[in-house]
Amino acid sequence: MEHARVLVSGASVAGPALAYWLSRHGYQVTVVERSPGLRPGGQAIDVRGPALDVAERMGILPEIRQLATDIRGMSVVDASGAELYRSTERTFTGGEIDNADVEIMRDDLCHLIHQITEEHVDYLFDDSIATLTQDDREVHVTFERGVPRTFDLVVGADGLHSPVRRLAFGPESDYIHHLGSYIGLFTTPNFLDLDRWQTYHQSNEVGGLVMSARNNAECRVYLGFQQKEPLEYDYRDIAAQKRLLADRFAGAGWELPRALTYMWDAPDFHFDSMSHIRMDSWSRGRVALLGDAGYCGSPMTGQGTSLALIGAYVLAGELKAAHGDHAAAFAAYERELREHVAGTQQFALDNQKRREDATAAAMRDQKEAAQEIGDRDMRAFYEFINSLELKEY
Repeated sequence: MEHARVLVSGASVAGPALAYWLSRHGYQVTVVERSPGLRPGGQAIDVRGPALDVAERMGILPEIRQLATDIRGMSVVDASGAELYRSTERTFTGGEIDNADVEIMRDDLCHLIHQITEEHVDYLFDDSIATLTQDDREVHVTFERGVPRTFDLVVGADGLHSPVRRLAFGPESDYIHHLGSYIGLFTTPNFLDLDRWQTYHQSNEVGGLVMSARNNAECRVYLGFQQKEPLEYDYRDIAAQKRLLADRFAGAGWELPRALTYMWDAPDFHFDSMSHIRMDSWSRGRVALLGDAGYCGSPMTGQGTSLALIGAYVLAGELKAAHGDHAAAFAAYERELREHVAGTQQFALDNQKRREDATAAAMRDQKEAAQEIGDRDMRAFYEFINSLELKEY
């Protein structure tokens, strides 16, 4: 095999999934991750459509189903907690309940994929790529902590603010497209005694969702707000982000102030913009991008994890099919997925418009807003998601 050594940046879902397939195809894989270990927390994520086939081929679909959130319904409430809308047919985070999709907590899926790869993949935690220099034969990499090394290929699977993308393709500002809102996520005790349920409240331009998790042992809290122009903030300064979110939710109704009291000590707090990454190419020489690093659709697509799993399968598969010819493999990877990515990102734009309409409705009539938030015809979404056919590699 011409290309044997691959460095993957990022140990969330996309990176370890790619490492699984590359290792299976005979590559020597190193995964570097800035955090000292697997990052805790994150939202409830969905494994949908072709991503279920990928998980089955990885041999982890039974375990994914065992770890499913098993959310049974959702409510919308007003500022006093009075219920305005209820459904046991769909949820905010998972869509239609009666389908084959599996909703699982992000960190549970990360641990699961790490477990099936750690024996065959070299994981470098608490480090990150400092520089990339490539020539016709290889990529020379220096790290923030470790000694320099040389690889045949480098893949950035390191998220919306991808260091690999910045180093190999240029500044983030060339590729990021803000979608008009921000979201904060963190874990709390089950302070509402929710039973496999999620409850949402909209207060003008801010909204919050609380859902039970892990057999009701805890809750995940989502707090989002509209913001047309991008905010200037340090995405690594967690304390400043918590203050920003608390300021935005000052005066919010329902139990959102109570949720905020748990935020200050939450060890898994995450805050970021709803944004797309749009690029003319997902590769440059011997460096390629995977998942959110190359084509983030934002959480509003409900497809980030599925795209990560599918992208990992296709990228590794095309490298196998091309017998290590990275240029041919990277081109085939894009041909297979670019149309699907574009369609997925369009759903985010559609959902953003729905969010804006619901915000406007909340200012007029809370019941009307609850209906806007709760009722959504998802048939076109599922038809599109399931239209992608995966190759056998």
